[in-house]
Amino acid sequence: MRISALIIFTIISFSVKGQFLDTFRVLLHSRPSIDARLESRYSFLDNSPTKVTGVKLGLVFRRKLRVGLGYSWLDTDVSDKKLVTSADGNLISTNNYLKFGYVCYYADFVFHKTKRWQLSVPIQMGTGMYWSQYSDGKNLIKSKKRLLLFYEPGITVQFKITRWCGVGLDMCARLALRNTKYVGEKLNSFVLAPKLLIWFDQLFYLAAPKSQITKKYGPAYW
Repeated sequence: MRISALIIFTIISFSVKGQFLDTFRVLLHSRPSIDARLESRYSFLDNSPTKVTGVKLGLVFRRKLRVGLGYSWLDTDVSDKKLVTSADGNLISTNNYLKFGYVCYYADFVFHKTKRWQLSVPIQMGTGMYWSQYSDGKNLIKSKKRLLLFYEPGITVQFKITRWCGVGLDMCARLALRNTKYVGEKLNSFVLAPKLLIWFDQLFYLAAPKSQITKKYGPAYW
């Protein structure tokens, strides 16, 4: 399933490559707006559902191209049982938790848009660290932190409910770029990220139709 997902996402990425290159320079010369997000991305680790929470900040060019960066971290307890020697010298079983955090770099290019529907190709790369940690009854013991690199190609479907709000869904494949036990076997996964979208500039245009900002940049449009 992972190989099939990668093939599908790769085909989609190449299908819009020409269009992206043709319009990239035009978009970058337009006046950008701010792209700020708080998001949750759902996937699987060891066949258990997990959540990765993140914050992102970037720029939007003509509502067709988003670029930026952010920080994300594992927001679910993921652990294995581990036999360790406690602080008192006894052999005990404890939970050994997986932890990771990373800086992400993203780009999202819209290749199809109607009044309410929008399709785009999000691409995200991450650079960070992962480690494990457990308690021996008194102290928190952490393993050596190791480099984490991954790539997330995907596709996004978005539906606009009103001029200022909508819903969306990111469907991606998370592909770790280091062949270690945790990264190679546990972090590779299909990723879903449901989204509630609020366009605050459109809210402002509707709330203040006579302002100078609305006259210059508004009014709200579909």
